[in-house]
Amino acid sequence: MTLEQFTREDGQLARRYEYDDGTVFAVDFGTTGADASVDLVDDTVIVVFEDDQYEIELPETAADAHTFIKNGVLTIEVEEER
Repeated sequence: MTLEQFTREDGQLARRYEYDDGTVFAVDFGTTGADASVDLVDDTVIVVFEDDQYEIELPETAADAHTFIKNGVLTIEVEEER
């Protein structure tokens, strides 16, 4: 599932920020997502909250990625290959 499919299907608010050295994605799960957890396995971000699990595929150009969730906001920082 891409980030665009994920937000369109489930109504989450998402933003994408482009920088010279990478991209930052932010997805707001709202107050219900405050207890969510996030993990990164290979090129897939896995978000689990309540009884739902979402998988977000990272771009093929991603060299390194960091993920965290705080106050229901998922942040994915992706460094681009050089």
